[in-house]
Amino acid sequence: DGARWDDAEGVITESFPKVLFCEVPHIHLMPLESSKDITDRKSIYPSPVYKTSERKGTLSTTGHSTNFVMTMNLPISRQHCEKYWTKRGVACLTQLDD
Repeated sequence: DGARWDDAEGVITESFPKVLFCEVPHIHLMPLESSKDITDRKSIYPSPVYKTSERKGTLSTTGHSTNFVMTMNLPISRQHCEKYWTKRGVACLTQLDD
């Protein structure tokens, strides 16, 4: 939501006009200790992942939102920074509202 996936470049980029949502390719998650993570933080956008497009939920007893799933690091092009995508409200959704 708020951006689209560019298969050719392998990064998130501007949405097409009048297209609200775009599918992201399947992503293989691999756990890694943060001390061993060599990811360049300037080349990723830490996108929140939500269950629904409402982007809100009630706080559970653990203090976490019932709608928030996780943060997923998405690659970005050099012409934009993390702040650019944050201002656009980019987020991943596990399902679309019908």
